[in-house]
Amino acid sequence: MLLRFELVPTSIQAMILAICLLVIGTPPSNAQPSKAATPATNAEQELLNISKKKWDWMSDRNVDALAALFDEQAVFVHMGATMSKAQELDVIKSGRIQYKKADIEEASVRFFGGTAIVLTKMRLLAVVGGNEVTNPFMVTEVYVQEGGVRKLASLSFTRLLTPEAGH
Repeated sequence: MLLRFELVPTSIQAMILAICLLVIGTPPSNAQPSKAATPATNAEQELLNISKKKWDWMSDRNVDALAALFDEQAVFVHMGATMSKAQELDVIKSGRIQYKKADIEEASVRFFGGTAIVLTKMRLLAVVGGNEVTNPFMVTEVYVQEGGVRKLASLSFTRLLTPEAGH
């Protein structure tokens, strides 16, 4: 396939070249992944620590610490509701949802400019409507950088469909 570069703007030429180099440098798909876990960078570890503290604060109903962490426009998506910052803090403070224990199985961080996404696979023990429930979740946390401070902009719970999820 021949591309006629004289009609393509320079920025697109550079992008096409970068894609070609990426494809050429990509190992075959049957390559074995590394067995050792990649150590987290300082920035990744900082986000994982913030996320862990957040779960502790939610369990302890520390709404002051959570209020400082949550962005004013933050959105919280639960299995049955979507809430604002004020609504989420009220639910935690009142105990309508009481986070008891977050057993974190895996957590990872991805950066997109000044935005960071933390993905956490967990089993969450909570009291909801007076009933103690345990659910397997993949939780997505979106953090934005605001004046050198990380703020939680979104927290979404996705219930995982696993064989043991039925009990």
